[in-house]
Amino acid sequence: MEPFQAIALGIVQGLTEFLPVSSSGHLVLLQHWFGLREPELAFDISVHVGTLAAVVVFFRRDIGAIVAALWGFLKRLAHGQAAGSAITTDGDLRLAWLIAAASVPTAAIGLGFHEIADRLFGSVALVGLALMVTCLLLLATRRATVRRHTMADFSLAAALAIGVIQGLAIIPGISRSGATIALGLILGLSRDTAARFSFLLSIPAICGAALIGAGELAGGGGPPLAIVALGTGASALVGYAALWMLVYIVRRGRLHLFAPYCALVGLLALIWA
Repeated sequence: MEPFQAIALGIVQGLTEFLPVSSSGHLVLLQHWFGLREPELAFDISVHVGTLAAVVVFFRRDIGAIVAALWGFLKRLAHGQAAGSAITTDGDLRLAWLIAAASVPTAAIGLGFHEIADRLFGSVALVGLALMVTCLLLLATRRATVRRHTMADFSLAAALAIGVIQGLAIIPGISRSGATIALGLILGLSRDTAARFSFLLSIPAICGAALIGAGELAGGGGPPLAIVALGTGASALVGYAALWMLVYIVRRGRLHLFAPYCALVGLLALIWA
């Protein structure tokens, strides 16, 4: 992989990780366009870490509030104080609990698909079909009733369902952000809550994928560190701007506007395949 290819892939990752058009699907298509027939899974994971940095910076206040709530909860437990009702009364603690619960099905699906990841990331036809699925999910948000449900109204069943669809987003072409936000809206979450939960839920998912890919990098099976650094830096900078843009779009109920793009790219991928 050449340096300009690493930067281009990092920019595409940064744009498409948060915009609901599937970052993994675009990386597969761009890698094929560059002639990189062998999937660079270690590099893909590295540029995802760049977008993870963007999420952490963007939602640093939410993350700080969650950490403080967890710390207070643990202190109460250590002092033998009753803390059973804290999850229902403390919004930040409830958010942490729902993220942890939703991460369980994501991890189970991710580990189950890990063995066939090379084949998934090498199929242009699969990308095309999956982008069509993403298109349908985005279109469904147009019919979603506008709600003002807060985190207190967010059920465990809804969180688990969002965790499942996030796990399925390991299939290139299924947009992680698009699928999770769309399902949240369909299940009745407010636009702001659906967006916040989707992006905060991505943090443990990306961390888990990075840990799985660390073995490949440590074993010398990945690209050179300079190439990784270029791609990761590009994805972090562009990703922050794309994240700001998508949050703005979701709050205005315009997520479905990305559906035609997904349909067009999916169709072109199927023709290419």
